[in-house]
Amino acid sequence: MTIHDPKLVKATSIASAVRDEVNHDPSVQDGLARDYINLSALAEVILPRIGEKTGTAVKKESVVTALKRLRGAYDPLVQEAGRVVADSVVNVRTHVSKMSVEKTRKALQAVSAMLSTHQEDFIQVSESLSSITLIFDQRLHGRVRRELGGAEILEEGDDYAAMTVQSPKSIISTPGCLISFYNQLSRRHVNIEDTVSCFTDTIIVVKMKDVGKAFDALTELINEERRSLGEG
Repeated sequence: MTIHDPKLVKATSIASAVRDEVNHDPSVQDGLARDYINLSALAEVILPRIGEKTGTAVKKESVVTALKRLRGAYDPLVQEAGRVVADSVVNVRTHVSKMSVEKTRKALQAVSAMLSTHQEDFIQVSESLSSITLIFDQRLHGRVRRELGGAEILEEGDDYAAMTVQSPKSIISTPGCLISFYNQLSRRHVNIEDTVSCFTDTIIVVKMKDVGKAFDALTELINEERRSLGEG
């Protein structure tokens, strides 16, 4: 007859539950890998879920201990995303305008006609349930306004820059890549005004005043990942 130590079973259960939480959250993995996350605060956030998974009253200190032991020992999601980030390049287009209009049949027709007649120009379109947002060269601002006719404009501005992050095709099937870009900008207090993902390109729109800081942040991220892979 085998007698199990309840304390040992509980400790193993807590460790397994914490590992599961980390394995399914790329942003947490990134924080642990770069050592910028507050373990006590993280433990406080995930504590209720750990309790549910273990079916026991779990102490925060136990979760913190499990997180410390877990550094670098989780699923290789961050490493896979890091490979994609390392193989990415950033291009910047300054003097960009943004316009959001109410989504109507007439507006959709106008946008469709506009795309067919401006194939050589920089125009990106994103669509939600109620609105259409266009990102385009500032020099086209007047023409876009005219071609949209009487569409109701919800938002409009021309003091933007568009950064295009060109990544390898593997970004399509690799979780955690976009959050790496967005987290890096967030850490630098750069507000993302708009973003569009198009095949292997990630277009991030920021204010002109932030474009230098944003570009430096993204290139630093890419260089860090290249160094971690021994390519820097």
